[in-house]
Amino acid sequence: MLLMTLRIALRALARNKLRSFLTMLGIIIGVGAVIAMVAIGEGAKALVRAQIASLGTNVLVIVPGTVTQGGVRTGFGGVRTLSDSDAKAIMEEIPSVALASPALRQVNQIVAGNLNWSTVVQGVAPEFQQIRDWQAEEGRFINQADVDGAAKVALIGKSVADNLFGNEDPIDAVIRIRKIPFRVIGVLGAKGQTGQGTDQDDVVMIPYTTMQKRIMRITHVQSIVVSAVSAEKTQEAQQQITSLLRQRHRIQPDQDDDFFIRNLSDIAEAASNSAKVMAILLGSIASVSLLVGGIGIMNIMLVSVTERTREIGIRMAVGARSRDIMYQFLVEAVVMAASGGLIGILLGVGSSTVLNRVAQWPTLISPEIVALAFFFSAAVGVFFGFYPAQKAAHLDPIEALRYE
Repeated sequence: MLLMTLRIALRALARNKLRSFLTMLGIIIGVGAVIAMVAIGEGAKALVRAQIASLGTNVLVIVPGTVTQGGVRTGFGGVRTLSDSDAKAIMEEIPSVALASPALRQVNQIVAGNLNWSTVVQGVAPEFQQIRDWQAEEGRFINQADVDGAAKVALIGKSVADNLFGNEDPIDAVIRIRKIPFRVIGVLGAKGQTGQGTDQDDVVMIPYTTMQKRIMRITHVQSIVVSAVSAEKTQEAQQQITSLLRQRHRIQPDQDDDFFIRNLSDIAEAASNSAKVMAILLGSIASVSLLVGGIGIMNIMLVSVTERTREIGIRMAVGARSRDIMYQFLVEAVVMAASGGLIGILLGVGSSTVLNRVAQWPTLISPEIVALAFFFSAAVGVFFGFYPAQKAAHLDPIEALRYE
């Protein structure tokens, strides 16, 4: 019975091929737009997650606090309150902390042979490698002996390696930072850009003690980078670090902290939520096309009922029940919407692939979204085809046979 009804529906739609296609066009555009827009939104979310993962979701960054002088309040770093002993205490005394590394940074001109390059020089400890999950692609990372001896050794990022050495092997080459020679011991693996467009590979890393004594000539550290034992323990680690540093810095209960802790997991959540809102917004806007397509199906089905009134009367006269008539028109609406949905899926997947390859926009096609878009298009056919089908089913057979 269902197969016969489907055959009759296909035959009816084939009578007016152009009209049927134009009716499906709203569904085609709607489904295609939903898939393409959601793919763009999901791609943006995946890009944000990848960028945050490169920083570490269980990472805390401790920076010096602010100071007020003459009524003027400085920004973070206005006081020099952090030391490498704070980093050691955090790592040794707090169970929810896995690793901690002092960190310093300064922009400097790097010279290699007759070439030079301005980049960020970072002073770090060996633990920084595991905290940031940043491996040396060539050579090795800084070790404890380098830190203890304030060795003049350096790791360079991929961007620095490309600009100073090109295709040459940089390992054991000599670069100069403020006229001080450093031996290149490794090349860092590529990290790519941050969400703000900063090139993470445009960096030179040296032991933090070398940075203190030979480059910046200071005894304090600019920040401490900490990794919690897990992402779930990040908040606990933050609270414990706060208590420990207040105790070490002899801060009274009524005094403000002389440090500030940045929780990268909070930044990650905010960025991910922003991308999620964008994906929902894009999907919602595209879904309007599906609504318009559904209205188009209802309109054409009502016209079809009027045009085929005599046919409906004849079918009723030879024994067709009202339920059979309703099923016939309902199946026609669903077939039209589902066919448009299938074509729309191909259009959406194709346009997403083209955007990814030509415009270099990150896109991520989710099978769940494709399936949902198809079933939603079929549901549109049921919803907007129900009223015309019911109207056809309730026609008076005698009046229908008299209809010209």
